[in-house]
Amino acid sequence: MNPIKTSTLNPISRLIFSSRWMQLPLYLGLILAQGVYVILFIKELFHLIEGATNLSEQLIMLAVLGLIDVVMISNLLVMVIVGGYETFVSRLNLQGHPDLPEWLSHVNASVLKVKLAMAIIGISSIHLLKTFIAIGSLGSANSSFTEAGVMWQTIIHMVFILSAIGIAYTDKLMSDALRVSGK
Repeated sequence: MNPIKTSTLNPISRLIFSSRWMQLPLYLGLILAQGVYVILFIKELFHLIEGATNLSEQLIMLAVLGLIDVVMISNLLVMVIVGGYETFVSRLNLQGHPDLPEWLSHVNASVLKVKLAMAIIGISSIHLLKTFIAIGSLGSANSSFTEAGVMWQTIIHMVFILSAIGIAYTDKLMSDALRVSGK
């Protein structure tokens, strides 16, 4: 089976197909944003090391959770950059590369949606845990968290979980339907 050559496409088809490259600056911008997260991580790590002897265990735990949060957001950026580029713009041609991530070998829009939803749940979990630890270590009287704010943060986290379950279930139904139809 011969691949379609872009030179054989009519001008409108060629323009529409080529428009995917307009996403390239968006992915490059996300790479720069990831650089900002690297700087933030180094800054927060430096503050943690600098204050380690003067901080309580709860404050150290909050700082470490902040570092984990930055790493998880950075992981989310990698998934969007690499997976999105591979899915929507162009192949990266990384077959056989020793550092090829396992998930990239079977990435498509559905897999990417589920992975992104799971990453968002992980990030939300870290934020919720940080809130609970902060309330526990500072005491509710000294805390800047309101009861309604914590309730809404928990509700939003649960909505993320339900959304991810819905996305995964829909993806499963679609893949089952494709398997049954033989496509």
